Amino acid sequence: MLATARLQLQHLPAHLTRDTWPGQLTILEEALSHLDALDAQWRQTQAQFPEGAGPGSEAYVDALDEHHAECWSYLDDWACHGRVILDIQAAARRAPSRPKRPQFPALTSRRSGHGARGW
Repeated sequence: MLATARLQLQHLPAHLTRDTWPGQLTILEEALSHLDALDAQWRQTQAQFPEGAGPGSEAYVDALDEHHAECWSYLDDWACHGRVILDIQAAARRAPSRPKRPQFPALTSRRSGHGARGW
């Protein structure tokens, strides 16, 4: 979604965009990167738990609470700025889909008396 929004933004006419959109997309990209890193860290943490320290154990719950606490600010970034993806999509729908082609005069057939068919 982020990559699509970034690409759409590059192709939108300036009158359909807001100056804040590029910065908001950057915030979302950075937050997603941090969340991905925290997810990888959580998977490592889970793999290192001793047997019997699974979901419901005190060690697991404490580690999960810490993980969630580290994620909150990045999730908050998404809550605050995630709407920009929908706004860019809406602007892309309002934008002309392709440049207008110049209008050429209608072509007329060239019929001559030599072998022309009257189709």
